[in-house]
Amino acid sequence: MANQPPPLVDYNLFDADLPLRESLEREGGSWAHDMVRELGRLGGTEEAIDWGFQANANPPKLHTHDRFGNRIDEVEFHPAWHRLMEVAIGHGLHALPWREARPGAHAARAAEFYVWSQVEGGHGCPVSMTYAAVAALRKQPELAERWEPLMTSLDYDPGLRQRSAKKGVLFGMAMTEKQGGSDVRANTTKAVPIGAGGPGGEYLLTGHKWFCSAPMCDAFLVLAQAPGGLSCFLLPRVLDDGARNRFHIQRLKDKLGNRSNASSEIELDEAWAVMVGEEGRGVRTIIDMVNHTRLDCVIGSASLMRQAVAQATHHAAHRSSFGRLLSEQPLMVNVLADIAAESEAATLLMMRLAGAFDRATDPREYAFKRLALAVAKYWTCKRAIAVVAEALECHGGNGYVEESIMPRLYREAPLNSIWEGSGNVNALDVLRAMTREPESLDAFMSEVEDAAGSDPRFDHSLDELKRHLSDRDDAEARARIVVELMAVVLQASLLLRHGDPAVADAFCGSRLDSHGGRTFGTLRPNSKLAGIVDRHRPQI
Repeated sequence: MANQPPPLVDYNLFDADLPLRESLEREGGSWAHDMVRELGRLGGTEEAIDWGFQANANPPKLHTHDRFGNRIDEVEFHPAWHRLMEVAIGHGLHALPWREARPGAHAARAAEFYVWSQVEGGHGCPVSMTYAAVAALRKQPELAERWEPLMTSLDYDPGLRQRSAKKGVLFGMAMTEKQGGSDVRANTTKAVPIGAGGPGGEYLLTGHKWFCSAPMCDAFLVLAQAPGGLSCFLLPRVLDDGARNRFHIQRLKDKLGNRSNASSEIELDEAWAVMVGEEGRGVRTIIDMVNHTRLDCVIGSASLMRQAVAQATHHAAHRSSFGRLLSEQPLMVNVLADIAAESEAATLLMMRLAGAFDRATDPREYAFKRLALAVAKYWTCKRAIAVVAEALECHGGNGYVEESIMPRLYREAPLNSIWEGSGNVNALDVLRAMTREPESLDAFMSEVEDAAGSDPRFDHSLDELKRHLSDRDDAEARARIVVELMAVVLQASLLLRHGDPAVADAFCGSRLDSHGGRTFGTLRPNSKLAGIVDRHRPQI
């Protein structure tokens, strides 16, 4: 076909991803193998891939009023969006660990979310928030009892109706305001109690939320200032009597990427809500939701890297230049092996974190999760941007046109580094965790030290990390330096213990060795690089 690669379709995303398959087994999710494999098969079909393109080519539309002038505040989506959502909800991406109380459930769900997000990233937002909201809502057991059966249902049931008329519901959250952003304690939305108030009590919320993603959800966890301080509330879109709550969508954001998903500004005008958790403890109440969505930021970033690597290695295996396939040319092999190593490191890290969520009743695992999650959120979200950009360049001009998936991946890549805290927020959270919860650093160091003695470059970097951690001078200004080193040492430790030896060697030689290059494609030449590329290339 005139030196043009065939479309990357009709392949199984799970079968083509050996690091994921190995990690799912290792983290206790082998029972979910067939389930994830079936989702991987569907994700590789031409039909599913087309849904992703269609959902992004036809972004959501806001309808604030009906033809009679009544406020309806509804968002209209293309049918392709609904098909993507049907598959995600039907396969339990929003609820698997809450439905399956068994070891490895978070790991199994992470593998599913990672596979299906490669088809289209935007619809993962309401899926992720619904998954995460369950953890926070359990702080108010009577509300969890009322809502959780619908939150964990496998029925995708769009449309605004009261809870009693729904087969399944989706949850969102609304925290940030324009005057505060990440500083949610600067929120000005007011919560006025109806009656006594307090946990489980009724309130009326008034204020403006600058970013409210997925406003078509059935209910939201919202932060607002109650008389006793910043508190968390459950706010439904439709009240029990069928009336619309006073939740008004002012506009949909015109975003760089994530265009299939609706993100909005909303105005709350004495909107009815119920307090979740203790008054004045809103951040502590909602933090469980934030931690689960942070995990999904890591998973989403790893998913973007994997899809970018799959596209680049496939392209290079079928495109010739100067008389040879790109995949046979040493410099291209170097680039592809380098981004593949980054992708594998992200996949192992994401699955290790998901496993820690599964084993969080173990104090060591809980402590490890606390620190490693913030480290991983900071690092993988940034690396996804670089990997996608390099993979796009591997395609040349073919990667710069909308008919390829690469521009969509490129626009999507920065999102996770902003959602649930920018890089600075997460880097400072690492410092906070080490200071307030020193057991988290002990657990982190115990994890990475399991690889001590397996590679001299790793041992040198581990010693360097210990020196940085013992130096408290200018800690805030150096936070990114320390967190970056923590991240690559953790990834190297995982690769040395569980990854492909050639990938581990390439990673240590470039990310830990001071002689490593500053861009992808600067690995030291060796005969094993081609094997790394083959390990990551989909075989169709």
